[in-house]
Parts: sequence; structure tokens; C-alpha cells
Amino acid sequence: MVERQLLGCKMVDKGLIDEDQLQQALEYQKKSEEGMRLGEILCKFGFVDPKEVLQCVGEQYNVPVADMSRVKPQSEAVEVVPRDTAKMHNVMPLRLRDSLLTIAIADMDLSTIDNLQFVLNCEIKPVLALSEEITNAIERYYGREESTVDTMLQEFTESEASFSSMVEFEEGGEGDASEDGEDDAAIVRLVNLIIEEAVSSRASDIHVEPLEKRLRVRYRIDGVCREVESPPKRLQNSLTARLKLMSGMDLAEKRKPQDGRIVLRCAGRPIDLRVSNIPCTNGESVVMRILDKESVRVQLTELGFHDDDLERFQKIISQPSGIFLVTGPTGSGKTTTLYSALNALNRPDTKILTAEDPVEYQISGINQTQVHAGIGRTFPRILRAMLRQAPEIILVGEIRDKDTAEIAMRAALTGHLVFSTLHTNDAPTAIPRLIDLGIKPFLVASSVVASMAQRLVRTICQNCKEPYEYPEHYYVAVGMDLETAADMTFYRGAGCGECDGTGYRGRKGIFELMGMNQELRDMAFAGAQAGEIRAKARAEGMVTLLEDGVRKAQAGITTLEEVVRVAGRVDEPG
Repeated sequence: MVERQLLGCKMVDKGLIDEDQLQQALEYQKKSEEGMRLGEILCKFGFVDPKEVLQCVGEQYNVPVADMSRVKPQSEAVEVVPRDTAKMHNVMPLRLRDSLLTIAIADMDLSTIDNLQFVLNCEIKPVLALSEEITNAIERYYGREESTVDTMLQEFTESEASFSSMVEFEEGGEGDASEDGEDDAAIVRLVNLIIEEAVSSRASDIHVEPLEKRLRVRYRIDGVCREVESPPKRLQNSLTARLKLMSGMDLAEKRKPQDGRIVLRCAGRPIDLRVSNIPCTNGESVVMRILDKESVRVQLTELGFHDDDLERFQKIISQPSGIFLVTGPTGSGKTTTLYSALNALNRPDTKILTAEDPVEYQISGINQTQVHAGIGRTFPRILRAMLRQAPEIILVGEIRDKDTAEIAMRAALTGHLVFSTLHTNDAPTAIPRLIDLGIKPFLVASSVVASMAQRLVRTICQNCKEPYEYPEHYYVAVGMDLETAADMTFYRGAGCGECDGTGYRGRKGIFELMGMNQELRDMAFAGAQAGEIRAKARAEGMVTLLEDGVRKAQAGITTLEEVVRVAGRVDEPG
């Protein structure tokens, strides 16, 4: 029998640690009463990385090492090992062939392996994996297999304290179920669970949709809807009523659309949900927009600007006056971009006022006003009042009509820096759009300093990123020459546990920034069409949405497929 080399000696031989570090760890191990393994102590002292320890243990026992983010366990294997057994020993079943079960284990504890062979009555083949990755895999795969709502309702008694600690309501104590009946309390905890899972999944929206024979729950994650485990149809009315109660809606009103708001703390973070309810054929559809206050604390450098565009953007927002327009459809990140700009300009010597509908995020040091048309607090009226407050910077949530646009333009001409949004497909179209609203061309030409269109593209998961050769039609779709494309490297995400198999994790912006110069102002004054303005802006060096997307794909930030999906039809020749 070949004698195994001691772990510490092996790590010294490989140059991972030196003799002094080994002796220091061994001395600590002798004095410690916690029974820590040598590898754990070396990691605790920061001498080595856990992956290096795992690799050495694998070589020591001639056992392979697995990356759990790239392994998808077989459902047959998961069914063989009960959840409690997997959690107790922190092991994850991976493969089952005949009576041979392959499991991921954090260390070569032979007693654990023997115990599992006895309990499961099958031969065990171990592979090594990081303890944290195994724990995450147990939660991921066992959680999904057993996370039907009926099972959740049966387990609510033992997990009630967990849910109540994760989701806490801040207004009016709506989350207190102490006076509800047993069934009502279960619905309360179910709603809390849906919200908590959505937040932990980085969702931006929760969709509760009544279908003919079932109730569907979907989370919008990175801009794409994903269906999740849904409650049974019989809970539809109770679930809808609970959401309406929490958001302050009229429970008896089922014929008209309603809007509401839920303020809560989830996992210790303040979360604001904007709730929309609309009657449909099969019941009431509820959509909750998750407003995470942390998301607007994004620095300008984190938005996704190319270095050249970031420098131009910073110069534009540093100007003393003028109007800067951000364009794009709903959900394209306009609010985040403008709030990031305001955060960068928010100083004690600068007064900033905003008029918004609604005020999505509250920013310390900035005076924000909510539009309320029902009492006459409209955009034009708020803007007129703002000008008497002597601000340096004004944010107008959206330019929707001639009155709002005209006051914003005049504010820009009288020494104020004005930010606003406009619904157009690209940056050049913002100019004729303002003229179409009834603004005189000379006002547009003299007040607009820049317009910027933006979209959000999903970014490649860095954990499973790999080079990829796309089919030819993708290169054609983004206007690339096939010979040029052949010399370039593009990427995609293969799909792993970190990105839930999608290949994407997170989003960044792609931008089309058009700064106004004298020639463009002359064209605006003359009432030029969007195509003419676009051609001139491109000749002056403007990078289009599609071009910015392609260079981000070349940099390995996103995929060509995602660029085509988001911006492929935006840059029509003009």
C-alpha cells in the first residue's frame, strides 16, 4: 500500500506555502479546541486559497475535483439522497449508475463516506468540491425539487420565524399576521416568500398572472421574464387580496385598474414595490416593480460607458446650463442614468430640484416633488414653481407635452442645467420630436446641449464565459464584414449554476450620445429631418447603439445575440 504524502508537506513541495507558515498552522492546530483541519487553518491565515487546498487533497487521495457551477446533478441521483441527509453531511449527489453513486464532498472524511454507504445501501464514489459550492447546490437543486407551494404551506410552521425575519413591513404593520386565521397567516407567509425569492434572484418585477386553469408567477430577471414555481389556482383570490391589502388598494374594486405601493425590508435591505393591478378575463393581474434603493447608487463608471463616451458624458453634465435629454423605451435604464448623474453633481453648494411621476427613489440632499394631476400638481405647474426656488439643476421626469417642454427649454436658456427623458428610438430623433410637440425650432436649437439614447443588454456570466463562433447571419445583422469578423473573437456564456443556466448575469447599458455643435444646431433651426441629423452626427463621430453594442461584444461584455435582440432594428439607415 502506497503511503500518502502529508497535506502540509505536499503544499510545501508545490511551493504554495513555506516551512514557517506550515509550522505556524500546525502550532495553531495543536492549541485550537475547534478541531480545525490543516487546510482550514491555512485558509484562515490567508496563506492559501481554498481551491488550492482542495486540489492538493484531491491529488493526495487521487480523487477528482469538481466545479459545482459547471455540474448539473442527475435528478435520479438527487432522489436517492434525502435532503436532510445531504444537508447533514454537506454532500451533493451528482450521478447514479447501477449501484454506484457519485457525490460531491468537501473533504475526504472516510467515516462520512462509510456512513453514507451504509445509510444509502450503495457504493459511493466521492469527488471533491468547495464546501460553499456544495451548500449552494443543495439549496438550489433540492429547493427547486421540493419548492411547490403546497409543500411550502406544509412547512410554514417550522420556517415561519425565518420568513418573518427576512421580510418586515415598515408602514402600518401590514406584515403582522397575529390576528389573522391560520389560512390567512399562511397566505401572508406565502406572499413574503414570493417577494423574498424575487429580491434574492435580482428580479426587477414580479408578475402574478391569472390564466384559465392555473396561476402563473414570473420574475423579470436581467430584463427577461422567467416562470417560477407558482401557487395553485385555488389560492388566486386570497393571494390577490393580500397584495391589494398590502399596497393600499380598494379590496372591493375589481372592475377598474388600481395602483399602490408596498414599503418593506427584505434581508435587512429597504425595498419599495410599486404595484399595478388590472382586471383580466381570468381574474386580476398584479405586477410589482421592485425598486431597490441600492441600484441608484451606481457610479457613472459602472453604467457601461465606453471610455470615450464617459468622458463626453461627464463634460456634458458639467455644463452650467442647457437641457440634456435621455431617450429610450420603458425599462431601458434612463432613470438610473439620470440619478447617477445627479449623484455625481450632488454637492453642498448646488441646489437640485426634481419633478417626477412617480418619485421612484429618494436621494439625500435633493428636493424631489411628486406629480399629482388630481390636485393640479402637474409638470408645468411644478416647473414654474421650481424656477422661483433658484436651483442650479432641474430634473423633469419626462417631457410629455408642449407646456412641459417649453418651460424646460426656457429654464435651460435662463441659466439652469435641465435633465429630462423623452420617448424616441434614437438620439437624433429627439430634435424633430420636440419640434413636433410644438416647440419653436430656435428654442430647440439654442437650448439642447445633447441627447442620448440607451438600451440595456445582458452581460455574459464571467463564471462560464467562453469563446464562441456565431453563425454568419449575426455578423450580417450587425453590419460586420465576414472577413473582418473571422479575425475577431466573440464570447458567450455556456450556462452554469451562477447564472441559472442562462449564460448571462447582470446588465449594462449601450449608448448613442449625440452632442450638439454649431452645424447640428443650424440643422435643428432649419427643421431638418431625423435621418439628416443622424447622418451629420455620424459624420461628426457619433457612435450608434448598434456600434456600441458590437464593441462591447468584442470586449467580451455581452453577446452578439443580445446586441441583435436589443439594438438590431434601431439603426436603420437614414
